[in-house]
Amino acid sequence: MGRKPEAVKETVATVLACCYTRIVIEQTRSPVARFSAAGFSLLELFLVAVIIFVVFTLFLSAGSKSGQEKRLAACQNNLQNIYAALRTFSQDNNGTLPAIPGAQTSEAPLSLLVPKCTTGSEFFICPGGKDKPLPDARPFADKKISYAYYMGRTLQDGSDAPFVSDAQVDTAPKLPGQIVFSPDGKKPGNNHNRFGGNFLFCDGNVQTTPARLAFPLPPATNVVLLNPKP
Repeated sequence: MGRKPEAVKETVATVLACCYTRIVIEQTRSPVARFSAAGFSLLELFLVAVIIFVVFTLFLSAGSKSGQEKRLAACQNNLQNIYAALRTFSQDNNGTLPAIPGAQTSEAPLSLLVPKCTTGSEFFICPGGKDKPLPDARPFADKKISYAYYMGRTLQDGSDAPFVSDAQVDTAPKLPGQIVFSPDGKKPGNNHNRFGGNFLFCDGNVQTTPARLAFPLPPATNVVLLNPKP
C-alpha cells in the first residue's frame, strides 16, 4: 500500500523545515563560531600571541644571556665615547686626566668631563643595568653613574692598563680567575647581571670578560680604582 498524500506532504514539509533551519543557523552563526569550526578560536590565537611575547621578552630581557650580549656591545660604544671625552680633557689639560683628591666614587672625577668635553651624559649609564638616566649636558657628581674609574692613569699607560670599566664587585686589585663582576646577578658589580662586563684600556680598546677575570690587570702605583655609588 502507498503512503497517503497527507503523510507524504507532512514528510516533505518536515524535511524542508529542517533544511531551512540548518541554513538559517549557518548564516547567523557568529564570526567567532565560524572561525572556530574552521580552525583556531580567537582565544587560542590570543594565548599563542601571549606565549610568543613572553618567550621573546625573556630572550631579550636584562636577565638573559642573549639580551646581555646585545647590551655588552652597546656598553662598549658607551666606553668608546667616554674615551673620546677623556682624550679631549687630556689635550686641554697638558696630558692630565680627571682627578679629585680624596674622591670616594667615580662620579666626582668623571663629572669633570661634562659639559666641556662631552654633552652626552647618557654615555655614563650602562645599557645593561637599571641606573636612572642623567640630565643632558650637566655635571653629575651628585648623581649615580654605572662605571668604575682608575683615577691617576694617563693615556700613555699602555694597552694593558685598565682605564674605565663596568662597576666592579669591589675596588681591590684583581688577578685572572678572581671575581671582578657579579657571579649571580646581585649587586655589586651587576651591570650585566651575571654575564660579566667590559674594560676600557688606556689605548682605547675595550675587552669583555665573564664574572671571573679573563686577563691580567697589571698593578700600578698612584692609581686609585673608584667604583660608582652603590
